Amino acid sequence: MKKVMMTLLSASMLLTACGQSQSAKPAAAPAQSTAPAATQETAKADKPVELQFYFPVAVGGPITKLIDKLADDFHKDNPAITVKPVYGGSYQDTMTKVATAVQGGNSPDVAVLLSTDLYSLISMNAIEDLTPRFSKEYFNGFYEAFMGNTKSGDTVWSVPFQRSTIVMYYNKDLFKKAGLDPEKAPSSWSELKEAASKLTVKDGSGKVTQWGIEIPSTGYQYWMLQAMSLESGTNIASGDGKQVFFNKPEVQEALQFYSDLGRKDRVMPEGALEWATVPSDFISGKTAMMYHTTGNLTKVKTDAKFDFGVAFLPANKKYGSPTGGGNLYVFKNIPEERKQAAVKFIEFLTKPERVAQWSIDTGYVGTTKASYETDLLKNYIKDFPQAAVARDQLQYADSELSTFQNGQVTKLFNDNIQAALLGKMSPQEALEKSQQQADAILKSFQ
Repeated sequence: MKKVMMTLLSASMLLTACGQSQSAKPAAAPAQSTAPAATQETAKADKPVELQFYFPVAVGGPITKLIDKLADDFHKDNPAITVKPVYGGSYQDTMTKVATAVQGGNSPDVAVLLSTDLYSLISMNAIEDLTPRFSKEYFNGFYEAFMGNTKSGDTVWSVPFQRSTIVMYYNKDLFKKAGLDPEKAPSSWSELKEAASKLTVKDGSGKVTQWGIEIPSTGYQYWMLQAMSLESGTNIASGDGKQVFFNKPEVQEALQFYSDLGRKDRVMPEGALEWATVPSDFISGKTAMMYHTTGNLTKVKTDAKFDFGVAFLPANKKYGSPTGGGNLYVFKNIPEERKQAAVKFIEFLTKPERVAQWSIDTGYVGTTKASYETDLLKNYIKDFPQAAVARDQLQYADSELSTFQNGQVTKLFNDNIQAALLGKMSPQEALEKSQQQADAILKSFQ
């Protein structure tokens, strides 16, 4: 936990050092480029072009092998362009490396970074305005739920790539053993608590040998809480990166529910539940249900030795989940020929067949509507209907928390959420403190 949070803080400090704006307005969009749209052929390079492609590895599975193959396949189609992947570790570690590179005048050409890094990158004046680089038809091909974290106003700054929502995984075999219907996942908070109670198993000494539910509480606890807040009727931030709504009653209700699962209802382990450990606990049978990114779907499918289901997150007042995951960014301070090559690479990565295959290989949601019209995904979903759940949940999805000084805001919010989950603060105290701290950081952007 400390490592993740220190990384976030380091990234935030680096972003400030890179000259983040203290203005209330995002950096002005650059003048309209005369570069061709995505539907037109980009200019051919007179000499070979090499692209530095920063990429995080945030979930299980052979992601590096998949990216290496995509880079090789692109080079075969475009012999004058070579893509060199640079694997940065976690999203936070990759952002830190990118910020360092930008500060040192050695900006990458293209990178996959969190969609929520948008305003931090705008403040750094680090990324290219992609609005004139692609056609409107191209952007309209993506699911609208994924476009919220790509834009500031009408300016498009990135392209959805490995995108996700949070879904609920459940062990059908353990449901049967507990006398629950294996084809009916809990659809409400009350049903979740009832099922989790039946699925929590103790030995003769009273020690828990199987938990009913696990929800991560390190790294991305703000994301989990945001889902519960949406289910309670509100999002936790404005769409312009300038305001947060951490202390709303609906958010307090959500954090109380989150905390009670472990501290009061005793159906989830108390203390910190590591992001990477929860899927392992689910696969090994230590927990019967888990909340996690759909980006781990393929890993669960490959490694689980039992029948499992995937479902929408249970509703409170309604269904809801924030989107998540990474977007493709092109950097500003690189030569024009590399910008054009980067755009061509993005076009390559977002062709329907490749989006479909990436979804199958990883578990991430296919980002384009056209990808679900391919025979690849149609046949995959026919045999494995769990793969359609995250896509279907998009109708209830909203944008993920993204603000100016996002690293600092997310860190303080994560710290205070965890303090509430550990019983060091009440949910109300944690959220009031979070609101005050975030307001102080965002004041200069109002």
